[in-house]
Amino acid sequence: MRNKLAQKIKLGAALLLMAGTSAFAQTSNQIYTPTPENIKARQEFQDNKFGIFLHWGIYSMTAQGEWYMNTHNINRNEYAKLASGFYPSRFDAAEWVSAIKTSGAKYICITSRHHDSFSMFDTKESDFNIVDATPFKRDILKELAEECQKQGIKLHFYYSHLDWFRDDYPEGNTGHGTGRPKGHGNWASYYKFMNKQLTELLTNYGPVGAIWFDGIWDQPTNFNWQLEEQYALIHKLQPSCLIGNNHHRTPYAGEDFQMFERDLPGENKAGFSAGQGISELPLETCETMNGMWGYRIEDQNYKSPKELIHYLVKAAGKNANLLMNIGPQPNGELPATAVEHLKQVGKWMNQYGETIYGTRGGDVVPHTWGVSTRKGDRLFIHILDLQDDALYIPLKAKVKKAIQFISKTPLSFKQEKDGIFIKLPQVPDDIDYVIELVIKQ
Repeated sequence: MRNKLAQKIKLGAALLLMAGTSAFAQTSNQIYTPTPENIKARQEFQDNKFGIFLHWGIYSMTAQGEWYMNTHNINRNEYAKLASGFYPSRFDAAEWVSAIKTSGAKYICITSRHHDSFSMFDTKESDFNIVDATPFKRDILKELAEECQKQGIKLHFYYSHLDWFRDDYPEGNTGHGTGRPKGHGNWASYYKFMNKQLTELLTNYGPVGAIWFDGIWDQPTNFNWQLEEQYALIHKLQPSCLIGNNHHRTPYAGEDFQMFERDLPGENKAGFSAGQGISELPLETCETMNGMWGYRIEDQNYKSPKELIHYLVKAAGKNANLLMNIGPQPNGELPATAVEHLKQVGKWMNQYGETIYGTRGGDVVPHTWGVSTRKGDRLFIHILDLQDDALYIPLKAKVKKAIQFISKTPLSFKQEKDGIFIKLPQVPDDIDYVIELVIKQ
């Protein structure tokens, strides 16, 4: 994940302009038939609607975010010394999962290996990992996986396709100042390394909900990542494990869901989705709770609970999940502000979760006033910003009744040819004023 927005937009634009056979098109003619287990997992993923992203690694010790090694051109040998001091004594998997569950989130996605090459699990493929390179000597992912199973939360793994540390990763568009020899790279070696690590993750940590790839944008568009074989390996090891790739392109064969970085589907406010159409796959949008992905000590600009709830509702209205990011502190704690905001979101979800979980984007397209979600014959109108006590909703379907969701109070409405006019008791001032419409089937 990238913190330097301008850098990433510039890089993405350059990649799109490069000539040659696209790495994103390399599997476009392949036929991928998902298994019944996979289809079921996709539906459950869509039903879950809300997850928490965790960007955590030794970069948290710098308190400058997960791209610090690259943005400050830190020599890899100096960077590696961070591991010898990494001792997150206050890490408690049970506390983490409990706090996340309290928010109403149904899954966690954590960085297993970020671009700096440090593995947050006990891997045999590299000594640069949480068990072998730190005095902590504990497998973070193992403890988290076991606790997720206990508390009924699904666990997903973020995995970086690029690497700023290893010699065998081919020279790309980033990581030039980390001290590797010029012209480095041995793709066969690096590809083998990745697949062995993925095999470990999918063999030693129980059921994995998804592999969340990132980093393809680091290489020219004619670079062959051999994704077809890699995806097949993942689906063979765990057929119900979903695959997503943060390449900012329309998905292709072997991928099971489509993600949007800092953007709701169909928008391009962050500048990452210019070449990304909306597919028929399950959708997910990822965003940060404050401004950064990894922990940064100066960044206390947290989104308010209202902003978080609105983003979650808007995502659901666009038929997408929300993956909201937190950067854990180097001592192993989740930031107190993040935990408190999670509690507030959880309180709201306890009341309104029925209008989010298990829904799909509703019949009414998003408007400036809000969005809609649907479950069976129930259409939920989410009013987020309305300065009036009446609302016209463009809707072809016939409405049997209209009620205020929480109070169940009937609302007066008039059915017209192309929509419905609803009279409200007052100008809505709730975080989300929800109207439930029962549609004639």
